[in-house]
Amino acid sequence: MRTIYMSKSPEWETPQELFDELNKEFHFDLDVASTHENAKCERHFTEEDDGLAQEWSGTVWCNPPYGRQLKDWVKACGTYEGGQAVMLIPVRADTSWWHEYIWDNPHTKDIRLIRGRVHFNNSPHGAPFASCVIVFDPKRKGMTPRERMRSTM
Repeated sequence: MRTIYMSKSPEWETPQELFDELNKEFHFDLDVASTHENAKCERHFTEEDDGLAQEWSGTVWCNPPYGRQLKDWVKACGTYEGGQAVMLIPVRADTSWWHEYIWDNPHTKDIRLIRGRVHFNNSPHGAPFASCVIVFDPKRKGMTPRERMRSTM
């Protein structure tokens, strides 16, 4: 049995309420990192499909595995040119990939910090980490999040 604090799996199923709220705004076409049981879109890729190796199209939802490959998923979403990509990930602002693929990325449209802890898999306890929603938009032109922050100081 998996516990929220010592998960034996890097998979953290997206809470339906959170997904529904985001789906109203973005109208997702594809879930790129799911299982058949927890897919949030009719079109989806499972671990067996290897979503990182597939061709994506439309507006993408991604709640990737939170293991070592997390940075690869962030890079893929941050460089996706076919439409918006929206991710639910743990806040890892202390990592080099966060700065390279999110903070210094001109396609980063929004970084939405989630207040409190996300309750994954209907757990009565929040996750042991802070979470955020990252919105990437290849049509977005202009400043990176770092530059936007500096311009307001």
